[in-house]
Amino acid sequence: MIFCVEDDAGIRDLMVYTLNASGFEAHGFNDGAELFAALSGNTPQLILLDIMLPGEDGISILKRLRARSATADIPVIMTTAKGTEYDKVIGLDSGADDYLAKPFGMMEMVSRVKAVLRRATPKEIKRVLRAGELSLDPDEHTVYVSGRRVELTLKEYELLKKFMDNIGLVFTREKLLTSIWGMDFVGETRTVDVHIGTLRTKLGPCGDYIKTVRGVGYRMEKIS
Repeated sequence: MIFCVEDDAGIRDLMVYTLNASGFEAHGFNDGAELFAALSGNTPQLILLDIMLPGEDGISILKRLRARSATADIPVIMTTAKGTEYDKVIGLDSGADDYLAKPFGMMEMVSRVKAVLRRATPKEIKRVLRAGELSLDPDEHTVYVSGRRVELTLKEYELLKKFMDNIGLVFTREKLLTSIWGMDFVGETRTVDVHIGTLRTKLGPCGDYIKTVRGVGYRMEKIS
């Protein structure tokens, strides 16, 4: 959702129409009072904010947005008929993410909106599972022991990931057989023992991290 704060009804309607036609959900507001009333119930992805507004000006509104924890991180693109470098600097120094000087093209506006949203989208933190000298990267489907890559079969990899996702938890052979091989697998729990054995061997010294719990099954130890 994108909020457009613009006191010129013709420009505001065109901005909202263009954004909606470009795949966004957009809503227009005449001034700061209408904007803050809308913000009490919705948090937009981005705000297009005109500097020259009736009543409270855009710079003052921007400072209020940045001062409130609920709105401090909302990306804001300032729009204004003023084209001086001073006005641009004031807007950016006050916390604006970008600046559009009127008259601007609607396609330029959409391009700027998309660019700011891309920058504002947090990067996904890569999750690598680790236990002692052992690491497993779910994205790359790789396993390393003391920095050395280890090649595992699919079932060995899935067993190891199961243990590393649940360090300290005990799994019965039946539970591992069901979760790794599937409900329809026809075989004996001995299948699990064989794969655990080959997995331990391939992991070398890290193979000792996988412990046998007599009469129950297996678990991976917590390794600092």
